[in-house]
Amino acid sequence: MSDPHLPALHVRPPRGWVNDPNGLARVDGRWHVFFQHNPAAPVHDAIRWGHASSADLLRWEDEPDALLPREGGPDAAGCWTGCLVDDGGVPTAVYSGVTGTEGVSEVVLARSDRTLRTWAQDERAVVPMPDLPGVSHVRDPFVFTAGGRRWAVQGAGHPGGTPRLLLFSCDDLTRWEPCGELLTGDDPVAAKHAEADVWECPNVVEVDGRWVLVVSLWRWTDGAHALSGVSWLTGDLDLTDGAPRFRPSAGGPLDDGPAFYAPQALPADSRTLLWGWSWELREQAEVDRAGWAGCLTFPRELRVDGDVLTSVPAAELTGLRREELHLRGGRVTTAAFELETAGGLHLALAGPDGERPVVDVPPTAAGRPARVLVDGSVVEVFAGGTPVTTRAYATGGEEWVVRVPGAVRGWRLGLPG
Repeated sequence: MSDPHLPALHVRPPRGWVNDPNGLARVDGRWHVFFQHNPAAPVHDAIRWGHASSADLLRWEDEPDALLPREGGPDAAGCWTGCLVDDGGVPTAVYSGVTGTEGVSEVVLARSDRTLRTWAQDERAVVPMPDLPGVSHVRDPFVFTAGGRRWAVQGAGHPGGTPRLLLFSCDDLTRWEPCGELLTGDDPVAAKHAEADVWECPNVVEVDGRWVLVVSLWRWTDGAHALSGVSWLTGDLDLTDGAPRFRPSAGGPLDDGPAFYAPQALPADSRTLLWGWSWELREQAEVDRAGWAGCLTFPRELRVDGDVLTSVPAAELTGLRREELHLRGGRVTTAAFELETAGGLHLALAGPDGERPVVDVPPTAAGRPARVLVDGSVVEVFAGGTPVTTRAYATGGEEWVVRVPGAVRGWRLGLPG
């Protein structure tokens, strides 16, 4: 029997654990998405890079797992988050190799041909764990280009300390030179909008002529760590002293929902796409019974309006619309659907035991209706401001219910024929 909670249109394999998107790339006209994956169980353990690819951002094909932990290697306890660089025509993964010590990781390289199906992982790390005051956690290398040179950042910090982004020059990916810090949590704009103890999964990209920094917020609370959302900062990349320094001028949350973390951005085709990790919002016992956990969000397009970063569903996603829904009585019986309205709506699950609210969408400004995309248990809302990603699990004969004060359109979502 199929699992009604399993998203059918989002990127994830049929079983096991999925978290952070990694190594986003467009190579020879094909989209590639890698992700943290444990095929053996729906728990974060023995992490490798899973892989899916697509020609159109709609139909995703499962590919062989890419990067695997190696006994005695620099990634013996896991191949964690990183990016993919086209290094002179050679697709090169740049990732965090971990050996088991909390917070400790090294930068490891792996290379492939242009199919991205077979990989050769380096035997030694190219960047060791740094020995710096106030830094006990380092992870998630991200490579970008500015001022005609190639740079990389790693997220860093310490429980109870100040988050920071370690900066390196890496024109030669096998020789990284430390260049101080791109930004720290002491900056007043960063302190206001991206408070954390450790910044994870940093992204540095240029969007609509503005520099954008995205960081995921790792916080130490009551003797344990908490993953506390994702922030964006817009500003300038100051290159006057040779090495870049990020000067933020504005910031805010990248997503206001309870099930979004660790996104990665991909500049491609004169736009910047972004995928995030949507985790589960149910008990571990339910996850264990299901045999799977986590998925990637639908791809989003980033835009900057003044100083404000916004995002909308990737344009290609309208290609998932199938027949139009007739919302008689406000009930939706299909597992994947899209709603569009400018007047706001209330989305809930209703069954024999009553109604459970899922999300309330406010009315939008004229000219751009809100869009709500549902796929299994994944709900993504785009209403003109900050998106919302949440999860909802229909049980005991429950059905989706839509209540709107005005006009609404809806479509069943599915793959093109």
